Amino acid sequence: MERRNFLGLSAMSIAFASLTSLRSFFDEKERGNEIFPTLFVGHGSPMNAIEQNEFTLQWKKITLNFDKPKAIICISAHWLTKGTFVTSMERPKTIHDFGGFPQQLFDVEYPAVGSPDVAHWAKEAVSSASIQDNYEWGLDHGTWSILKNMYPEADIPVIQLSIDYTKPLSYHFQLAQELKSLRKKGILIIGSGNMVHNLGMVAWDKINTPGFGYDWVLEIDSIFKDKISNRDFQSLINWSDLHKQISLAVPTLDHYIPLIYSVGLSEKQDEVAFFNDKAVAGSLTMTSVQFGI
Repeated sequence: MERRNFLGLSAMSIAFASLTSLRSFFDEKERGNEIFPTLFVGHGSPMNAIEQNEFTLQWKKITLNFDKPKAIICISAHWLTKGTFVTSMERPKTIHDFGGFPQQLFDVEYPAVGSPDVAHWAKEAVSSASIQDNYEWGLDHGTWSILKNMYPEADIPVIQLSIDYTKPLSYHFQLAQELKSLRKKGILIIGSGNMVHNLGMVAWDKINTPGFGYDWVLEIDSIFKDKISNRDFQSLINWSDLHKQISLAVPTLDHYIPLIYSVGLSEKQDEVAFFNDKAVAGSLTMTSVQFGI
């Protein structure tokens, strides 16, 4: 046999063995009783990707609460589509989907590999909707800005699930309910947005004063936490009835929908822990939640 053919077959054998091992791990994980935590992370400014502050330090610290995941699925506020899609490429690109920030931020790359297998399992887990493959998107800043702090080595496969912005919140909650089976496969599923997110009312003179929030922001954030703690998820789905100024807290649904995925992914027995529970710049909250320990 020619050397190049031998080497080619050897490489294929190694790749096949690695893939078989990965699939075997997921199969074993699913047969056990262990269920992985799921998170909602308030991601805030893209600058959190390159700054060290109380929020980014907590993102890194939260990973000490559980084992290293075998893969990550992120539902980011910044991938809005008509239809529901999942990134299915081997190597997702780093998307710099913002403007007006320093070049240092645009230079950031998060070179995590993708996982067609995990994308396939996500599609197979859902029967209430048709999830389609996407080979063009990648990882937007709602994903990589937090993962760069949580897992700076970028050594965990990452895929993204898009948000079909044409669908009601009940659609996203149901889809999340079906995806929760993936928590038994050692997969960390993250909703990335912000519970309260109104850029039009940012208090720029308080931008460097963590903890400052308008009264209505603090009131609504407290209501959200109460509904989450008491598993009153239907009230979160019917969000417009929660407060007389709720439309200021949720002027658009893009940053709120990832929260609906996270609560939908939770199990009744999950313990609930809040972290980064602060307002910033008056009209934003970084409040985040871990479901399950």
